[in-house]
Amino acid sequence: MKLPSPSMFVSVAALVVAASGTSYAVASIGSADIRNNSIRSLDVKNESLLSRDVRDGALRARDFAPGQLPKGAQGDMGPAGIGRWALVDREAGIVAQSGGFEVRSGYDIVNNTGAPVPGGAVGNVYLDANEDLSDNGIVVSIALQNKLDQNNDTILNGRGGLADGNPEFSGEITATKCNIPSVVACAPVGADNDEHLVVSPRMSDGTVTVTGDGTAANPNTHKRFYVVITGDSSDYVAPAA
Repeated sequence: MKLPSPSMFVSVAALVVAASGTSYAVASIGSADIRNNSIRSLDVKNESLLSRDVRDGALRARDFAPGQLPKGAQGDMGPAGIGRWALVDREAGIVAQSGGFEVRSGYDIVNNTGAPVPGGAVGNVYLDANEDLSDNGIVVSIALQNKLDQNNDTILNGRGGLADGNPEFSGEITATKCNIPSVVACAPVGADNDEHLVVSPRMSDGTVTVTGDGTAANPNTHKRFYVVITGDSSDYVAPAA
């Protein structure tokens, strides 16, 4: 009896598979093969997604659990993320910033209406952060300015030995969000809300800095300072041009 050839066995097997209605194809699943909103978290293998799989700017600070921000996120997220900052000069002008800060009132003797500032607030600087600061921290620090003799003692190296002898290097500074019930109210019109902050630079002895004409005999003792906003800034809205 003559046995079927090997090629005959293959042909018969293929015929059986075809007749059963089952077929196999070598192909990749594409986006068009997946119904929108059908992939869930449990369908993705843990720790399988990489940073290159996520579009730049797609994730916000609030998408991460507390303490779980990826390394470098503080510097990468920019104005809508973490680490917004501004440098304010002694004339209360913003000379550098990450974006979005505006001066509402700076070192004014009167507020925006022309009325005297109540509560001895002369010497404060009020900034609009253009975001709700209720979930943010505020950090401020004095920035030295050793090309300006602020007390007319000709010492610009920070080594003056007298009390408050180095105003170019030193001083006191505090800051807070405006509009904190029973705690903080900000005087200038339009500033007493959750988007504004007040910065209070002072001399080392606590006295208010003064506006001079910038000469050696009558120096301007206002401070340069940095402001840094920490925390969630995903609610930041860029100011209108």
